[in-house]
Amino acid sequence: MPRDTRTIVKIGLDFLLLLTVGIPVLLYHLHGRPTIRGFNCDDDSIRYPYRDSTITNNVLYIVGIFLPVTVICVTEFTNEARSKRESRGQVYVLLGRPIPHVIWNIYKRIGVFLFGACMSQLTTDIAKYSIGRLRPHFLYVCQPNVNCSLEDPHAYIFDFVCLGRDHNAIRESRLSFPSGHSSFSAYTMVFTVIYLQACMCCKVNRLLKPFLQFLLLMMTWYTALSRIADYKHHWSDVLIGFLLGVIVAVIVTMFVSDFFTEKRAKEEDINLQNISTDAPVVNYNTMENRPESH
Repeated sequence: MPRDTRTIVKIGLDFLLLLTVGIPVLLYHLHGRPTIRGFNCDDDSIRYPYRDSTITNNVLYIVGIFLPVTVICVTEFTNEARSKRESRGQVYVLLGRPIPHVIWNIYKRIGVFLFGACMSQLTTDIAKYSIGRLRPHFLYVCQPNVNCSLEDPHAYIFDFVCLGRDHNAIRESRLSFPSGHSSFSAYTMVFTVIYLQACMCCKVNRLLKPFLQFLLLMMTWYTALSRIADYKHHWSDVLIGFLLGVIVAVIVTMFVSDFFTEKRAKEEDINLQNISTDAPVVNYNTMENRPESH
């Protein structure tokens, strides 16, 4: 197969697999119906007031996508400018022209990142719509046609109708477990932290990289805490969502990406160069003229 055709097939297959994981996420968002669960009148965990999100969906997704992509682009261009070395691997050709190594690296990094983000989100959505756990502000949003003063407080009430007018808010109030904000922010930020650990080379200041990694972790930590403070999730929803995002990020960076494979290859190159530089130089002409010892 010609190189040009091989590259087109590879890129097309990448996008096909990405859409295969991403389209179900969109379908869940547009047409998903959560499992309908009842409630107990004495359940104080779903009696909290409704509050606007400190971290809105738009901010979450814009920062969660834009920031890692920017970090990847800046890091790859910086590494390319510093190394000035050609790739030892396969050279990809598109439309008869070779693709620059830095552009192909950025494409691979961002592709893996987006694929993992879709997997994390799809895993979260499957749990959300399958379990249908009620959010802490469920009763405030739903306004069920139930007079709890006349009911057994320990009875499980399933036959009720929500009188609230915001049908989208009522639907969202049944999607508490796990926290989507926590899982998505944890995946994107932990992925970026691991990427920086594997690919960022900072010789200016040895504290710069851990400082950036700390900032990224604090962003996802604050996002997770805000979901509890805003009465959007129970603490267990946030914990499981956070762990889910971290696990997906570790799996993607360790077993799907080639971050550490390339890092080991570069370290081997440096070791070989050091060995060749430190090896003693032997002058065989001098040895031939040296008199024999008796």
